Amino acid sequence: MVDLPALLAVSPPTLVSLSSLPLAESAEALVESATGWPGLGIVFVYSFLIAFVLPGPSEVVLVAPIDLGGPAWGNLAGIMLVSAVGKAAGSVFAFHLGQEVKQSGPIVRWLRRSRWDVLAWSEKRSVQLAKRYGYGGLALALSVPFFPDTISIYAFAVLEEDYVKFAIATFLGSLGRLLVTIGLFSGAAAVL
Repeated sequence: MVDLPALLAVSPPTLVSLSSLPLAESAEALVESATGWPGLGIVFVYSFLIAFVLPGPSEVVLVAPIDLGGPAWGNLAGIMLVSAVGKAAGSVFAFHLGQEVKQSGPIVRWLRRSRWDVLAWSEKRSVQLAKRYGYGGLALALSVPFFPDTISIYAFAVLEEDYVKFAIATFLGSLGRLLVTIGLFSGAAAVL
């Protein structure tokens, strides 16, 4: 499928190194060894967690050695669909948390006073995307391979209110990210 070492080599560094988080490292290793139908469950749970709590590449699901007894493209399509559904579900959970945070004045005040003012930066970028492209902007942002999407998910969650549109945008963005990743690696393999 996709060469994980090559995938991780071109991935920009995240705010928190995967190797420093035993849970993230264990989850990634579990995905890399996921097989058969139970493996799809592992892909779903990993994708759910990647949407709101685990740092790291969601593209790792593409290397899961899942064989469902059909053609290779069918296995890959199954992985991609299950991952997109899992990530959309995790994003809706993050969306719900964002709705709760909106109601929590002390948390928002603390984030605004933080050293890096992550909230202001995220809001600025998300507002730009939302104004220009709406939920399509979220889907586009989530389609960028190797970019940490948790910030976009939470920033959009604080700004928007429509659960269904949010779920659709995160599903399409997650599926788009996997398709773009496959396209990049297929193109690179064709050149080499």
